[in-house]
Amino acid sequence: MLVYPSSIDLSSRTLCFLANHLRSRRLEIGTRWRRLTTGRQALLALAHLRCGDTYAQLAAGFRIGIATVYRYIREAVDILAVLAPSLTEAMRSARTKAFVLLDGTLLPIDRIAADTPYYSGKHKRHGMNVQVLTDPFGRLLWASPALPGCTHDLTAARTHGIIDALAGAGLKCWADKAYQGAGSHVRVPFRGRRLERWKRRHNSSHAKIRCLVEQAMAVLKGWRLLRKLRCSTNRITEIVKAVLVLQLAST
Repeated sequence: MLVYPSSIDLSSRTLCFLANHLRSRRLEIGTRWRRLTTGRQALLALAHLRCGDTYAQLAAGFRIGIATVYRYIREAVDILAVLAPSLTEAMRSARTKAFVLLDGTLLPIDRIAADTPYYSGKHKRHGMNVQVLTDPFGRLLWASPALPGCTHDLTAARTHGIIDALAGAGLKCWADKAYQGAGSHVRVPFRGRRLERWKRRHNSSHAKIRCLVEQAMAVLKGWRLLRKLRCSTNRITEIVKAVLVLQLAST
């Protein structure tokens, strides 16, 4: 396999952040020697998460075995996932904001037609449903555990306790039409084609505010691994949490 130099569009601060946590983990478990230093292991994990490089590509580039690549990446993801903010912590930090934005996204996965729980009729593909909360400027605050793609956004929000958390914190939230019936704390646009003029104006202003959440989705999908996940669906929640922690550390 040919090997060539490449780059990752992340700052050295992100690399140092992950390397420091890997170093602490090695000291905790008493690791004596490994094929890669903590800095190289952090670079390996970032190349996988940010660029979507496969285990085989990384094994050739770092000159280690594929099984070693798998273990190194899994360790890094597990360490980062533990650092992800909980919904309670996100609500605590969001109390200082005027409002929050809520939206759901589908993370594509490689499943066949027989795997109906993962098929999203809205997106016409298999995937996992993830709910995202951002501040009024579209900066990520929290990402939910992944649910099968057939889950409706409102059902997912209720399952994760987002609606109750917003009501408990007294926070206003802007969301799209999928969250109709979520309660008074979640503001959604009016539905229908022939709306009165004031309702159309309301929908227009609502869309201008809510469009910033799309910026957060674009930032999340900037981690190319999330554009097509080929791992077990049981690991997707940890991967999403790891990406969230790295994104928060880089901003």
